[in-house]
Amino acid sequence: NVWRFPYLCYRNGGGAFFIPYCIALAFLGIPIFLLELAIGQYSSSGPFTCWKYSPIFTGIGYGMFIVSALVAIYYNMIIAWAFFYLFASFTDELPWQSCGDWSTNLCYDNVKILNKTWESCNGNNRWGKVWEANVTQGICYETGMLNKKEGVRAYLDADKAKDYFPRTLPSQEYFDNYVTGSGYSSGYDDLGGVRWQLALCYLLAFICVILALSKSIKTSGKVVYFTATFPYIVLVILFIRGLMLEGMEEGIRFYITPDLNRLSDAQVWKDAAVQIFFSLSASWGGLIALASYNKFHNDLLRDTLIVTFGNCLTSVFAGFVIFSYLGYLSTYMGLPVDEVAKSGPSLTFVVYPFAVTKMPISPLWAILFFVMLITLGVDSEFVLVETVITSLMDRFPKLRKYKLFTVMTCCLLFFLLGLTLTTDGGIYMLSIMDTYSGGWSILFIAIFECISVGWVYGIFRFLDDIKLMTGNTFCWCFPFIAFKYWWMLCWCFITPLLAAIIMVFSWVDYTGMDNGAEYDVYADLMGWGMTLVTIVCIVGTAIYVICKTGGIKEAMKPNIEWGPALVRHRREAEYHTKRYASDFVVDPWGLETASPNDVHLQVENKSGLQNTGYVPHAEDSSKF
Repeated sequence: NVWRFPYLCYRNGGGAFFIPYCIALAFLGIPIFLLELAIGQYSSSGPFTCWKYSPIFTGIGYGMFIVSALVAIYYNMIIAWAFFYLFASFTDELPWQSCGDWSTNLCYDNVKILNKTWESCNGNNRWGKVWEANVTQGICYETGMLNKKEGVRAYLDADKAKDYFPRTLPSQEYFDNYVTGSGYSSGYDDLGGVRWQLALCYLLAFICVILALSKSIKTSGKVVYFTATFPYIVLVILFIRGLMLEGMEEGIRFYITPDLNRLSDAQVWKDAAVQIFFSLSASWGGLIALASYNKFHNDLLRDTLIVTFGNCLTSVFAGFVIFSYLGYLSTYMGLPVDEVAKSGPSLTFVVYPFAVTKMPISPLWAILFFVMLITLGVDSEFVLVETVITSLMDRFPKLRKYKLFTVMTCCLLFFLLGLTLTTDGGIYMLSIMDTYSGGWSILFIAIFECISVGWVYGIFRFLDDIKLMTGNTFCWCFPFIAFKYWWMLCWCFITPLLAAIIMVFSWVDYTGMDNGAEYDVYADLMGWGMTLVTIVCIVGTAIYVICKTGGIKEAMKPNIEWGPALVRHRREAEYHTKRYASDFVVDPWGLETASPNDVHLQVENKSGLQNTGYVPHAEDSSKF
């Protein structure tokens, strides 16, 4: 919300982004969010094992696993950048406050503005070089370096010069040249060496994840009480300060004024849809994994509305914060808002750091800001890694005894795979992964999720499953039936059709990342490989299940274990389930404890928590 949403708004025309974003929230984000919460909570299973209601779709879980793993690798790099800046902030003067020895000749402080009435370029060698004037471009340049940005030595006419060779912010060059080293790389195929400071920060980010997930789901749950609330305090402070800066209204006007012409651009719609899925963790498996720990009768409809609207309002508020500073920078640099900074993953690490330099006791505010960014990032990383861990433990139950080892092994593997991101060209690799690993893949997954529930399992049966968990009302007072047919309409028609239209529309208008500079056709091929591996998992697993079960009809039929994890909840589900499937079995494992009201599943002649095949319910989750 704070890192990705602002730069997508900035790239896609500011206010124009709101229209597809709100449409995607209503017709994609909320329906998919509720669908995944319902699947996870009803079955108490993670993304690998929750598809027993229609085994032909088991590949969706493997696709979610791959998407979460890929994003976990590059997303932790964002947290590593934040750690780097945090450590750099413990100083009297922030290093990006002015141009240092890492800066170029076009860094804001390094460009001299000449007084045309008494200073000239021709023959001027007061700074150790012979200069010449280019009146058309309004610059002084070093002899022999005409039309080269490295040769610019001063502005003779700032109004003309900024159109040809605009100055860059110290915070931009600090990020490019000192933090990531991207200023020394020509593209993704020019990686250079590993930057050891960044590699250590990347390692530290994974250590934080290990510590948070080493015990149980309740450990990360307690951490989130702080990490989910602290950022709002910092954002409010930054917003108040932003409103006091000259020119802030230009940025906010750019943010809220839509350029309707951009709505014909398929990229805007694709970015809006992907951002909804990205910020809600929808179709990534994280919602299923976390919902599997919920109490069976938890009000998931209430949770859906609170989280989805709260999440998106946070995105909008974060946009107001960053665009107030972009407006100030527009006035400060004399450039249009859309030309102030690079549009991309680095935007947050350029605008916010520069913003805190304009506040009193700037190192203190920098520390608070980057602590906030780390807490936000670690929250998201928890979900991604927890999805992978939960999936593995559901697929291989014996791993539950060795959760810490499993977490450490996964994080070590992710760290090693992500070391290329710590090189000079790492940011280009990150951009490829950000564009492809969580793009079309999750739209494809969302379509198949809706088909599996709405057209194969049965929409009315699924709605009855939800009603069993929530009761006749949700949010304490609203009747379930009031929205029942809305969800049915979304899951069967609107959501899969809209996702398909956006996907096809973006393919027709597809241009790729190939720009002849940082990226070429092989960058797109690499990205498409990340996308296709997810699709191959879904389709390939479906073919395998069909062959194994002996036909499509059998592959689509719920297996005998589908339903709640505890027998007492299966008894509750028995009445409505037998209206759809007469072969529903209350206790498919054949063994129960003495009390029919408080039974545990038994496998391998062991009961409850001693059973390695037991899927933990919320009441027992602290034991895992």
